[in-house]
Amino acid sequence: MTSTLTAPLQSRTSSPALDFDALYRAARDDVYAYVATLLRDRSAAEDVTAAAFERAYRKQRTYKAGRGTERAWLFGIARNAALDELRRRRRTAALAAEPADLEAAAPEDDAETALRRAAVRAALTRLEPRERELVALKFHAGLANAEIAAVLGVSVSNAGTQLHRAMTKLREAVEHA
Repeated sequence: MTSTLTAPLQSRTSSPALDFDALYRAARDDVYAYVATLLRDRSAAEDVTAAAFERAYRKQRTYKAGRGTERAWLFGIARNAALDELRRRRRTAALAAEPADLEAAAPEDDAETALRRAAVRAALTRLEPRERELVALKFHAGLANAEIAAVLGVSVSNAGTQLHRAMTKLREAVEHA
């Protein structure tokens, strides 16, 4: 017989629909990359990422599968934590530096790849903060348009339209770089 003290933590603290441990392992790097994109400060991103997971852990019983995916729910919490930090600082989110690119080309790769990456980074700085956030949610977080819509509180078609416009502006900026 398992006592309450030795029962798995997950079974005591969350609804059966949410495996918080697995969600944390699967999303921690993506949440950090997304938050770092919003805050432009890696140290603050670490703190905010930790705070977001703490909030998610405390609120895991409020997760409702019918309202969206676990990742969308988690990124909504991370977004709110990052916006809280930005409000605390009284500044707007802007992308100044990229989070660590785990798939970055090795130093021995050709210069053309490095030039393309530099052009994309420069083009990202010319986007509006909301557009950079959309790009971060899509490519850093790997969210589907429906999940992005849930995070931002807009319709799926609106999220898709905004993302399409942001990507069009990004492509144009890269071409003119």
